[in-house]
Amino acid sequence: MTHTIFALATPPGRGAVAILRLSGPGTETALAALGAGGLTPRLASVRSLRHDGRLIDEALILRFVAPRSYTGEDSAELHLHGGRAVVEAASTALIALGLRPAEPGEFTRRAFQNGRMDLAQAEAVADLIDAETEAQKSQALGQLDGALSAAYAGFRRDLLKALSLVEAEIDFPDEEVPDNLARTAGPVLDALATDLRAALADSDRGRRVREGYRIVLIGETNAGKSSLFNALVAREAAIVTPIAGTTRDVLDADIMIGGYAVTLSDTAGLRDSDDPVEAEGIRRARARAEGADLRLWVRSPSTDGAEDPAAAFVRASDLQVLNKADLGAVAPAPDLEALSVSTATGQGLAELHQWIAARLARDLSGADFPAVTRERHRRRLAEALAAVEEGRRALDLAPEMAGDDLRRAADALARVTGAIGVEDILGEVFSSFCIGK
Repeated sequence: MTHTIFALATPPGRGAVAILRLSGPGTETALAALGAGGLTPRLASVRSLRHDGRLIDEALILRFVAPRSYTGEDSAELHLHGGRAVVEAASTALIALGLRPAEPGEFTRRAFQNGRMDLAQAEAVADLIDAETEAQKSQALGQLDGALSAAYAGFRRDLLKALSLVEAEIDFPDEEVPDNLARTAGPVLDALATDLRAALADSDRGRRVREGYRIVLIGETNAGKSSLFNALVAREAAIVTPIAGTTRDVLDADIMIGGYAVTLSDTAGLRDSDDPVEAEGIRRARARAEGADLRLWVRSPSTDGAEDPAAAFVRASDLQVLNKADLGAVAPAPDLEALSVSTATGQGLAELHQWIAARLARDLSGADFPAVTRERHRRRLAEALAAVEEGRRALDLAPEMAGDDLRRAADALARVTGAIGVEDILGEVFSSFCIGK
């Protein structure tokens, strides 16, 4: 029998209101034992909650009857006064009545198991709770509304169409079916493989919105990276001195630009060094530069040499930031966009901010909802594409072998929304939730 669970759905600590959520078959019994039985579903009611003859609180109660609740089970919300003593008294009473504290994500896991949402939508609940920017909120709401699930349903629909053609020839060889029916699945699989490759090629977009776009400042020592870092984060986050090599580690700051989350990284100046501490900082700087979504190559008159080691990490889509413009001009490297700035006078900083905002909008917006918002989705897409490509190659040789490959592809796609085979990934998905969800 399913246990009846409860959890605090509001942040812990002192507050005006604290909400305890209940869900499970014992919800109505627990409410009655507390003195709040017989409530009209979905109608807020004020009741005096008592246990063992003691008043717990004058609370606002909401009752929901299965299946018309978040979890699909009988459930309730106790809107209590937000003092810690009140919450502890109510929790103690619920435990005494046989309820148990919920595990992380257990409310949403029950909603998934009771068919109230699919697995991709359940993940969107966690993303919506964690959303800090408008873009993160919009993406989470789209996923919760079924946009990501619809994309995978389309992939799977095309795949099942091809699979039906393959299996019709295998299962009914003596029936009146067209010759070489299985081979007519080829164009369907070709189109599907193209769509899957496009989704994988676009896989970073959803991740960047959800986790933050990674921008790394790179350049030689004394190029002014830390000063620029402080200017962009609008606070003195990095130590700035005229001594070359002051920055010896990667310093990260989470900021918002143009409605998007950005992780901005200041790094050690790139040069040869015998100092083991600085050498480790340089190694980390190079690694961070390699994994960045965008590199800002910071140059200045004092470091305007032909052999800037940062040039090896710069890509065509990156930006040269010609710093310390108040001290003189820097010749920009060819074939790479450049902006002149001065952190001392503020020259060009507004233009740099606008340039970054435009780049974020270009990279992170799109007409279609991204097919990947988590690494789990990307792995399943890659598995499905590999199986489709193997099936396509096998189609002309042995349709029965192609059928096995296509079934593997269908399984991989179904795991994203939880249509099949989800027990091994439920823990991974719901462990990141807060307790009250």
